[in-house]
Amino acid sequence: MKKFKQIDFGIGQATIYEHYLIMIINQGETVHVKCNTMLLDTIDKFYKNKKFVYITHRLNSYAVNPAVYHETQKIENLIGFAVVSNKEMDLNNAKIEKLFFNKPFEIFSELDEAILWAEKLYEQSVKP
Repeated sequence: MKKFKQIDFGIGQATIYEHYLIMIINQGETVHVKCNTMLLDTIDKFYKNKKFVYITHRLNSYAVNPAVYHETQKIENLIGFAVVSNKEMDLNNAKIEKLFFNKPFEIFSELDEAILWAEKLYEQSVKP
């Protein structure tokens, strides 16, 4: 899949693709609800009136305020959320985070698996 743009948010970097974005948060950061403002600006620019999947590639250790998911799930054109990590602690945290999100939410150990899932989810969402 062709990469459109890479954006540095200060707390991490997002790589924008046609049907999904991949976010890598920096080591030691805490993701708060106000971080959604940056995400919303990016979505308005690259995914306006277009469905997409958010993939978080957890290469670094960081904290997430679960309230973020309550706000994130309000993004109408967000059709799914994926967590990618091979660290047991990240996977356990993702299982808890999944409880706060009411859209498709999957956990993967490999980025390629998450991308395949995102593409499949996108294709299913646009079928007539």
